[in-house]
Amino acid sequence: MLSNLLRATVLGAAALIATGFAASTVFAAARDYKFVFVSAQPTGTGKTDVTVRLVHTADNKPVPDAVIFQTRADMGPEGMPTMAVPVTAGSAQQPGLYRFQAETSMAGTWALTLSAKVQGESETVTGVVNFPAAK
Repeated sequence: MLSNLLRATVLGAAALIATGFAASTVFAAARDYKFVFVSAQPTGTGKTDVTVRLVHTADNKPVPDAVIFQTRADMGPEGMPTMAVPVTAGSAQQPGLYRFQAETSMAGTWALTLSAKVQGESETVTGVVNFPAAK
């Protein structure tokens, strides 16, 4: 009887420890990432190259190799959210940086909305960065 009690106590303690480890396992979510504005450079009449960084907010490290599958640029910050323009993905020079060219038709503050998939995450990461465009 004592050995059954000891066995039950040991198994209970092991289950409690295993539950504690499982509860302490941290899974990242889409809210654990953010897009950060890096730069905006005019690249000709009515065009702006915009560079953003995708970072993991817990450690502020850049996230390389995300798949950005949806982009939108509009003048929402200027009160004209329906004024959307084409956006083309470009190549960035460093891991974690993402570059786009927006056909900014007028000077002002624009919003670049991005949706991305990060390796190992099931949720879609979305974000908006504002950028200046010159005429």
